[in-house]
Amino acid sequence: MMNPAKRQNGQMSLAELDEWQVDGSVYSGADVNVTATRRTGEWHAECERERTLTEDLMGSIADLSNLSRACQRVISNGGRGGVDGMEVEELREWLSINYAMLQRQLLGGRYVPQAVRGVKIPKPKGGYRQLGIPTVVDRLVQQAILQVLSPRYEAIFSERSYGFRRGRSAHQALHQAAEYVKEGKRYVVDIDLAKFFEEVNHSRLLWVLSTRIGDKRVLKLIHRFLQSGLLEGGLVNQRIKGTPQGGPLSPLLSNIVLDELDKELERRGHSFVRYADDVIVLVGSEQAAIRVQASLTEYIERRLKLRVNRDKSRIVRCWGLNFLGHGIDVSGHLMLSQASEKRLKAKLKDKTMRNRGRSFEQILQEVNRSLSGWLNYFRYARMKGKLKALESWLKHRLRSYRLKQCKRAIGIARWLQYLGVPRDRSWTTATSRRGWWRKAASPAAHEGMNNDWFRRQGLIQAVDYYTRLHT
Repeated sequence: MMNPAKRQNGQMSLAELDEWQVDGSVYSGADVNVTATRRTGEWHAECERERTLTEDLMGSIADLSNLSRACQRVISNGGRGGVDGMEVEELREWLSINYAMLQRQLLGGRYVPQAVRGVKIPKPKGGYRQLGIPTVVDRLVQQAILQVLSPRYEAIFSERSYGFRRGRSAHQALHQAAEYVKEGKRYVVDIDLAKFFEEVNHSRLLWVLSTRIGDKRVLKLIHRFLQSGLLEGGLVNQRIKGTPQGGPLSPLLSNIVLDELDKELERRGHSFVRYADDVIVLVGSEQAAIRVQASLTEYIERRLKLRVNRDKSRIVRCWGLNFLGHGIDVSGHLMLSQASEKRLKAKLKDKTMRNRGRSFEQILQEVNRSLSGWLNYFRYARMKGKLKALESWLKHRLRSYRLKQCKRAIGIARWLQYLGVPRDRSWTTATSRRGWWRKAASPAAHEGMNNDWFRRQGLIQAVDYYTRLHT
């Protein structure tokens, strides 16, 4: 066991990192199985330098200017309060009164986070994602840590990691994957990490942090955040693993955990792209894909102490991919994945249900919000043909919704005549015994509620909107 005085002052050498202690728990280097390449003398020297530079990292975190910037960021992000009932709008006043006390607690290593409020949200593919909403003050402290740590880790993160990083986006990740396909790598190993944010191994994460952070106060504080209880149903459950999404620090910690996977993939010379916990490796043949999938699954589970979902992990051709909602055709152009198309149709179907009891204007506003955001995200995908069919289907649903608002035959007839449909055709549709969906398909409904009419009502013309964005 190392000298307690050295541990207190944050002066451990790398040789002593094989066994160290945080909040009474001992972590052993033998348990984390660091790869042989990361044990090189160059890596050791770099880590030693970084640890020396960060021996008083808490001073930077507790600096008033850093806390003020963190406060502004938390307020701009908004969101609901945590378990203590304090709301975001109260944070600036709280900090102006209590900043000296907060600084003393941080510098003295006495700051203790409160429990996080547990929230579950449904996933697009089924199941739930566990969120943990920290208190507003805890969010302030996490943001302050993030602002100091992020620049130091950004310098060492992989160029092929795109999630939760400033200046990087999902579109950049997609374009990188498309470039690999253009090079002829059309087989994709799609690795699904099972409940990644809930499975992060605390011991391993703290060891990785300790290799580059020399201030033990920062390590202890992060450890306390990791172990903060999760309040659900009136009960607080202690966490022994995982870093639930919801706090400002969680995305950075997830990238630190998976950076080792990035470095291993680079060492092996693979063409890969990672966005948060979505990882794909592109290879040139099916045999190579099978070998890569087997070796990576073993590495992730044995070395990183994470679980691979074997049911969802798969080997696909590039056009069958569903990476960030996209596929890629053989020429390297982005496509709309079938899953993304189905999700959009399901969302629009819910918004245009005929029994919602909303005004037609409200329905159009909701549809426009969904369409504009969706089209902006998928603007690089080649999907004009699919979009034409989707737009036609959507207008059919809207015609059906508007006709039902007329209620009776006389109301339908008067409405269609108001739109300029001849009286005889208006009454033919109005008195039909067909259902609303089939009435909306009638020539009279199409004549009255044509494309020009939808444009005047303010509905986004999806194909035109997409064409402008795509160009």
